[in-house]
Amino acid sequence: MRRIMRDELASLFSLTGKVAVVLGASRGIGAALADGLAAAGAEVLAAGRSEQADAPVVDGVTYVRCDVTNRHALESLCGRADRQGSFSVLINAAGITRPGAHGTARFEAFAATLETNLSAAYTACVIAADLMARHGRGSIIHVTSIASVLGFPDNPAYCAAKGGLRAMTRALALDYGAKGVRVNNLAPGYVHTGMTSGSFADPVEHQRRSAHTALGRWGRPADLVGAAVFLSSDASAYVTGIDLFVDGGWTAKGLV
Repeated sequence: MRRIMRDELASLFSLTGKVAVVLGASRGIGAALADGLAAAGAEVLAAGRSEQADAPVVDGVTYVRCDVTNRHALESLCGRADRQGSFSVLINAAGITRPGAHGTARFEAFAATLETNLSAAYTACVIAADLMARHGRGSIIHVTSIASVLGFPDNPAYCAAKGGLRAMTRALALDYGAKGVRVNNLAPGYVHTGMTSGSFADPVEHQRRSAHTALGRWGRPADLVGAAVFLSSDASAYVTGIDLFVDGGWTAKGLV
């Protein structure tokens, strides 16, 4: 068996020459993944709905404003990536959560959460995969959650959306595999972002969540970068339809 040389190994994880689109990249996990892919050599279009989306190009990242629930906006964004070069990577990190909704607000919260977290992800995936298939290769990564396989109180919409995204990924991996497009899930545990800042700042809730992990701490957005680069690169060329949990051992822990 021929040994893999050091420069060959480095090239497996390199994203040089690839164009990537990261949705939900104006803050938190999405922003970290956009920066990480750029550091690995990719040209990144980082999309978000916040004001940061108008920021100039910085270290290979171009921020653009995009409403992920708008199909025409997604078509424009992915078309731009395709014209820019080898559009090879889509990361869907856009998501909302509305826990604790009551009364009629429960129905609005459920519909809005599924629209952003699941339906928009499907639309982006189909648009991107059709473009990538013309080149015979591509990697699509959906950022799910430990909530895709576990139940959490007062937030059925988020669990339903992430669980649906997990199942959809397997179906799309089958649909696009023969066209050279891989579809995988990146599933974080509790990560300190703006979305989780309330429980992170609460000493009791902070400790409860830390104790659920094997590593005894919360995750950081940067903890997901290595896994994202792996799934985006040729190092994972034979990997599709999987869940890659980056949760500090949360889902592995039983009664301990």
